[in-house]
Amino acid sequence: MGLLPIAKVGNPILRKIAEPVEVNRIQTPAFQEFISDMFDTMVEHNGIGLAAPQVSRSEQVVVMECQGDNGFPRTVLINPKIIFYGPQQTEMWEGCLSIDGLQGQVTRPSMVRVQAFDQEGIVQDWEAQGLYAVCIQHEIDHLLGKLFIDRMTDMSTLTQLQEFETYWQTEPATII
Repeated sequence: MGLLPIAKVGNPILRKIAEPVEVNRIQTPAFQEFISDMFDTMVEHNGIGLAAPQVSRSEQVVVMECQGDNGFPRTVLINPKIIFYGPQQTEMWEGCLSIDGLQGQVTRPSMVRVQAFDQEGIVQDWEAQGLYAVCIQHEIDHLLGKLFIDRMTDMSTLTQLQEFETYWQTEPATII
């Protein structure tokens, strides 16, 4: 198990567009270990998603997993592209491992169709809905140099986690 340090807001890597991964690297032991380390880091910090720029690597790699009733499966996205956004919008509370202790409401499409290489280097094409779709968008934003606070339209909902739990929370907090 290798834990990677999390880049925090203010680190310039979080504002850069990440570089695509060369497909022939995906199957290498070093790259597979990096993916494993990303999952370990995400789990250790109680996240449900993590993008490579968040661990100071300018590469288009995302790992995600959320257990539970509204969760989604273990997912690896390499060089992902959202090719369709559904017309319906959803507003969810988002947090981020790179922005300690803050939550805010973000409105995003509630369905996306995404194409990406998986952990084996095979192109996948699927649709995601709800929290899964929101998490995909949140993590792909990291590959584009964006943070959830950039997507907030009502900054009055930007809330410290302790205050969120006291005044806003109606269900368990999720850190994307």
